[in-house]
Order: sequence, then C-alpha cells, then structure tokens
Amino acid sequence: MIKIGILGSIGSGKSYVAKKFGYPVFNADLEVSKLYKKDKKVFKKLKKVLSEHVYSFPIKKNEITKAILANKSNLQKIVKIVHLEVRKRMGTFLKKNKNKKIVILDIPLLLENKINNKNDILVFVEARKTDILKRLKKRSNFNQQLLNRFRDIQLSPNYKKKKSQFIINNQFTDKSVKKSIKNILKKIL
Repeated sequence: MIKIGILGSIGSGKSYVAKKFGYPVFNADLEVSKLYKKDKKVFKKLKKVLSEHVYSFPIKKNEITKAILANKSNLQKIVKIVHLEVRKRMGTFLKKNKNKKIVILDIPLLLENKINNKNDILVFVEARKTDILKRLKKRSNFNQQLLNRFRDIQLSPNYKKKKSQFIINNQFTDKSVKKSIKNILKKIL
C-alpha cells in the first residue's frame, strides 16, 4: 500500500485535491467533526481540561472556537486529546483499506504530529495567498484570529514544500489538478 500525505496551507484546497486522486481518503477534519458529535469519551476529556468552555454534548464548534481564542495553550490541549482518537481512527482506516494500492491521508497536522512514515509520499498543495484568503473569507465560520492560532501550531509552508516529493499548483480548476495528479500517479505506480 502506498500512502500519499497531502500537505499545504489552511485553505489551499488539500481536501479537494485529496478527493481528486480517486483512492480512499482519510480526512482528519471530518473525523474530528464526528468525534465532537458522537464521542462522549472525548467530550468528557475536553470538559475536564476546558470546563469553562466545553459544557454541552454534542460539542458545539463555537465552544471549541471560544476555548482556542481564550488562551493560546487551549489549542494544544485540544490537539493532545483529539489527536489520539484521530490516530486510532486512521489505524482502523488503514486496516480496512490494506488491500488498496493507494490511500490518501488528508491530515492538516501530518508532519507536526509525526503521523507520516519516511516512505510515505508527500504532496504539497500550493495556491496563491490571495486565492486562499478569498476562499477562507467565504467560509461561514471564518475568523482571522482563529486562523492565526492554527497557523501558529503548523510548520511553515516552505518547510512542508521542501519535505514533499511533489507539488500541485492549485489554481482551483479541475483541469489543472487532474493533470497534476495524473503525472504524480504515473511516476509512483
């Protein structure tokens, strides 16, 4: 099984690109969302360390947002708790797809949390900063302060780019992305 990790800045189109590969995708953001909605154990752990912010189950996104904005260290507390569960779910995903030729890992903190193996293929999704900002501002939950907090815990885009074997220049068109993916798959298969 070949594991392809998708890297890039927030809003660069990592999830979009991941889906376009046409192989099973492990989407960490989606898994976190499921944890907030369905996992009582995660709720209890978060409530314990962030009692003044997290108090309702299913966990509401605005409670998490307020916790992150209230104190810089809160994001690390959340990541520590949630990351463990996301890793377990990724393990289940990999077992379930062990006979697939390729799987795609769409995990925002892939390198930061040392989730990748040295023989995984890393693909960096690059997009113009102006395009990224335009896209982010269209999101209903856009919050510049929150965005900055997340950027603070991420490795720099330049570092991620250097670590990647391939770069996809995302111009947010199907044609350019599909062409890049086709070239990558040709080289690795």
